[in-house]
Amino acid sequence: MGFILFGLTGGLSSGKSTVARRLEAQGVPVIDADVLAREVVLPGSEGLAEVVRAFGDDVLRPDGTLDRARLAEIVFNDDDERRRLNGILHPRIGALGMSRALALRERGELVACYEAPLLVENGLADMFRPLVVVAVPEEVQVVRAMARDGATEAQARARIAAQLPLADKVAAADFVIDNSGTREDTERQIDLVLAQIRERARAQD
Repeated sequence: MGFILFGLTGGLSSGKSTVARRLEAQGVPVIDADVLAREVVLPGSEGLAEVVRAFGDDVLRPDGTLDRARLAEIVFNDDDERRRLNGILHPRIGALGMSRALALRERGELVACYEAPLLVENGLADMFRPLVVVAVPEEVQVVRAMARDGATEAQARARIAAQLPLADKVAAADFVIDNSGTREDTERQIDLVLAQIRERARAQD
C-alpha cells in the first residue's frame, strides 16, 4: 500500500472547512496551511525574526506576537511587498507541511489531506494530487460571506473578485464537491471521493 497526500481547496465561503471537518471525522489527518502559517511566525521563530527584519518592528504587538492586521495593511496593495512576504513564509510553510506529512506516512496513515486556500494560485496543485475542490455558485459565496464575516454585499463581491475564479480551480481539480445543497448531500459526496482516494492508495505499490 502507498500513501497519498491529497489537496483540498476552494473559494471564499465555499465550505472548505466543512469538508475538512468531515474528512477528520472519517479518520483522515488534515494538515491546515493556515495553521502552519501561524506556526512559522510564532514568537522566537526564525520566520518571525525574518518578517521583522523585512518589515520593521511595527509589525510586532507589544507582547511580541505578529500583528497580522498591520502586516496585511503593508502588503495588501503592494505586489512587491506581498512577494517579499511570501518569499519568507511559503518555503517555511511548505517545509513544515512536508515534515508533518512524512510523520503521518511513517506512522502508517494511508491518506492525509493538505488544506490550503491558494494551492492552484501558487502553482502547487500538482504536488497534492488528487486535488479536491469545493465549489458553490458565486451567489452562494456572497450570501455565506456576508453571514459569516458581517461583510456587505459589495465587500463580499470584491473579495471574491480578488481571488482566482472558482471555475479555474474546478478546471484543475481531480474531484469536485458541490457544497450548494444540503449537508447530507455534501457529506455523501465527500465520502464517495474519500473512498476513491483510499482505493488509489491501496492500489499503489
